[in-house]
Amino acid sequence: MQMPPLDPNVADLAPRGPVLTSYDEEHVVTYIRLLQAEGEGADWREVARAALHIDPEREPDRARNAYESHLARAKWVTEHGRLLRRLPKRKQSAA
Repeated sequence: MQMPPLDPNVADLAPRGPVLTSYDEEHVVTYIRLLQAEGEGADWREVARAALHIDPEREPDRARNAYESHLARAKWVTEHGRLLRRLPKRKQSAA
């Protein structure tokens, strides 16, 4: 598995099937950001804007649907998909 991009564009809806997809692999960092934000009690609108790149003021329905579907998928991936166990470690850059 290659390193996932740090800030990929997202689809309007995350995958829903019972198998991991290439989309899941590409969006593992997005999933981590969503789970972390939820754990910290962040407002979904801020998360949609920052992690999903969708403005909830201009596109409230799209933003909410994308947020909810990606958060649900993030939970599925960590609970059932086992994607995070396969994620390669990033190399530390020298400072």
